[in-house]
Amino acid sequence: MVKKDEKISFEIDGQTCSAWAGQPLLDAAKDNGIFIPSLCHVQGLKPAGSCRICNVNVNGRNMTACTTRVSAGMVVENHTPELNELRKTIIEVLFVSGNHFCPSCEKSGNCELQALGYRYQMMVPRFPYEFPVKGVDARPDLIYHDRNRCIMCKRCVRSITKDGKHVFALNGRGGEHLHVAMDVDLASQLTEAEAQEAMDICPVGAILKKEQGFLVPIGERKYDKAPIGSDIEAQNG
Repeated sequence: MVKKDEKISFEIDGQTCSAWAGQPLLDAAKDNGIFIPSLCHVQGLKPAGSCRICNVNVNGRNMTACTTRVSAGMVVENHTPELNELRKTIIEVLFVSGNHFCPSCEKSGNCELQALGYRYQMMVPRFPYEFPVKGVDARPDLIYHDRNRCIMCKRCVRSITKDGKHVFALNGRGGEHLHVAMDVDLASQLTEAEAQEAMDICPVGAILKKEQGFLVPIGERKYDKAPIGSDIEAQNG
């Protein structure tokens, strides 16, 4: 029996990897210089499995890499035509189900959804645009919440707190009525650093810090300089 504090060996796309027993597959892959895309995962937080983009094939079965724990001898396929097409389809669905107009978005160049669109060569989505009107809440002093861009990754729900209370929460019942709501009173108490954290934790432009529009010019932002995942894959040389 393998203990949690022991390293085990497993395989991703034919490459032998090592990890701590029970480590989330997504984190273990990153430690071995292999990029598995995700929009909902934050290392250190309990996995949510919300976005499904991290789907991989484990021992012949599709599973989300963020919720799957590494075990000895595990054989993983990450880069296959089928998986890449599935990821591209999910990205297209996210684009058409929200108002993601990249040229006018402050998060352009720092947006993980946009960067994945480039990575998987999304040109024109094959699905019709929904153009939803979900509302913008700009009442707090330092941030505003644009639900039109929210992809329901739940990162903010799981990580942004003030005095031990969650600033964001899920509201409404399933389907089109389910949405992320912001507690305006708590959001109004956020410090500058906490407001920046809220903006940074969001993978898209749904949470933005006020009064810093285009602080870093387009062309000089994170994914303007290098594709998403390149910092991880550089470990493999």
